[in-house]
Amino acid sequence: MFLNKVEICGVNTSELPLLSDEEKENLFIQIEQGNMDAREQYVKGNLRLVLSVIQRFSSNHEHADDLFQVGCIGLMKAIDNFDRTLNVKFSTYAVPMILGEVRRYLRDNNSIRVSRSLRDTAYKAIYAKEQLTKSMNRTPTIEEISKKTEISEEDIIYALDAIATPMSLFEPVYQDGNDPLFLMDQICDKKNKEDTWIEHLSLQEAMNQLSGREYHIIEKRFFEGKTQTEVADEISISQAQVSRLEKNALKSIRNFIER
Repeated sequence: MFLNKVEICGVNTSELPLLSDEEKENLFIQIEQGNMDAREQYVKGNLRLVLSVIQRFSSNHEHADDLFQVGCIGLMKAIDNFDRTLNVKFSTYAVPMILGEVRRYLRDNNSIRVSRSLRDTAYKAIYAKEQLTKSMNRTPTIEEISKKTEISEEDIIYALDAIATPMSLFEPVYQDGNDPLFLMDQICDKKNKEDTWIEHLSLQEAMNQLSGREYHIIEKRFFEGKTQTEVADEISISQAQVSRLEKNALKSIRNFIER
């Protein structure tokens, strides 16, 4: 993707307008009265929102122009369906709509082929979720989506999993300074619960050189299969601190073994 370029789809992104809250309110009143010029102005005033959303897909191989166009479709759908009486900011409502449109596009263009029936089931569930979210003003449960679509919960989960875009285990999901939290840090490693792990690698002596907190983190992370977030909650420090202590501990163990 080329999100750092100035022009996307013929739009000079450096000159995109910014609307004040008052301007947005006035334009939306006109939109509700059927003023198409106001709608076009409102779309242009929110194109920066589309850009911010497609930035999340910067690691994807799709061209930025394509994602921008798809994101604009999501933006226009959000404008057409937004209800001001819900007292929710437009951006709060629009971002999931734009994200959903981009993700649907990526799923349809995924190299992994999914059967038509599975895709139909997934899209019915997604559409029902959007409808329920709007009417209930919250994210519905799988059970509620199942009742709405008259499709079993198991079939819905299976279909949504089938069309989900694969993610790299090294996909950063959180950034705190120079210590990113990767997807793999949120996954439990069940196999490392075996007591024989430490015997096979002869690490006990090396681990005994660690501080009490470092020892505890390594034990919880690699012997009990807990995530960094779970360990952070358990010992009342931030995930970033757990990440730093874990890296220092692993470095100390490596140095001890290799010396």
